Amino acid sequence: MKTNINLKRGIVCTAALICFAAGSLMTTKLVDANETKVDKDRVFELLIYHAVPGKGPALESIFRDASKIMAKHGVYVVGYWVPNEDPAWNDTFIYVVAHPNRDEAKKNCDALHADREFRPYIESAKPLIQKAGDQYQVDEVYMRPTDFSPMR
Repeated sequence: MKTNINLKRGIVCTAALICFAAGSLMTTKLVDANETKVDKDRVFELLIYHAVPGKGPALESIFRDASKIMAKHGVYVVGYWVPNEDPAWNDTFIYVVAHPNRDEAKKNCDALHADREFRPYIESAKPLIQKAGDQYQVDEVYMRPTDFSPMR
């Protein structure tokens, strides 16, 4: 009887070790599959639009409609955001675009702005964006991902 219990324990322990080993190998493969090398040329473009007071939702609507044309020209938006906590950020519209490099960013943005189909979106957005003198209040920052960033 005691031998039978020890045999069962041995089988359970062996099965547990095999499952642990298999799980460890699978986890290692999955982690390797999800890791990507940092492309030293890849950039992200942060754009912050400061809308005329009360016009933030209208600006958001324009970008909602224009996003399909943007993608057609290789302008791949990672995400769009509107702050919702701090009143100082009311009527602010934010988005981030991923580019393979700065040259591609310029080429794709130039092509987008030259597209006749996109022109009405530009014109309808102009009166919604705050201006300082003759400059639209749009903050634009190019960023590189760090080597430890999950998004590279």
